[in-house]
Amino acid sequence: MSSLHRVLAAAGLGTALLAAVAGAEERGAPRYGYGTVPTPEQIAGWAIAVRPDGQGLPPGRGSVEQGAEVYMQQCAACHGTFGEGEGRYPKLAGEGSLTGERPEPTVGNYWPFATTLFDYINRAMPFPAPRSLSAEEVYATVAYVLNLNNVVPAEFVADRDSLPKVRMPNRDGFLWQDPRPDTHEQACMQDCRKPEEVRIVSTAEGKTLTPRTTGPLDTEMPQ
Repeated sequence: MSSLHRVLAAAGLGTALLAAVAGAEERGAPRYGYGTVPTPEQIAGWAIAVRPDGQGLPPGRGSVEQGAEVYMQQCAACHGTFGEGEGRYPKLAGEGSLTGERPEPTVGNYWPFATTLFDYINRAMPFPAPRSLSAEEVYATVAYVLNLNNVVPAEFVADRDSLPKVRMPNRDGFLWQDPRPDTHEQACMQDCRKPEEVRIVSTAEGKTLTPRTTGPLDTEMPQ
């Protein structure tokens, strides 16, 4: 079969398949023929994301005192009794620093939102058994970790109302608009620019936004 015949045959097959799919859709038949529409209960099991403004936080509450007990049982083995970190596990509190060749981010000096702490603990902790904590246990753990970082007082109670109101120390240390140059362009099909005429006029390198791939680590905080 010649190349032209192959192309025509492939085009004919593609047209036939499109026609078959269109006919199936007109008849209301499912495209694949398997699976079911998820129930609200099934969707709720996966819809666990918590936004910075607190949207998605579940009912429940937990105090710093309650969190101390949960933390000792579920977290201290990896993160240390006072959040100082054990072995290669990250520290949660203490004298961490974001400067220097080996930055040590902690909840207190880095995380911008207390609600994000709830989201992370809820979906990923404890490390050996993620999603095993109740909402009350997560709230209590968040309250305790925030207290370890001197962000909230000892009488603080975390819930869906109080947690979004906590202002983290590094809240203003983040850039909320992407400063990188826009490199998206429409595909050129005719009258295109010559490749040798294309020049890079903007870059994120040197603005502490993109780590260098060679040389020493960046040591300056983003401004």
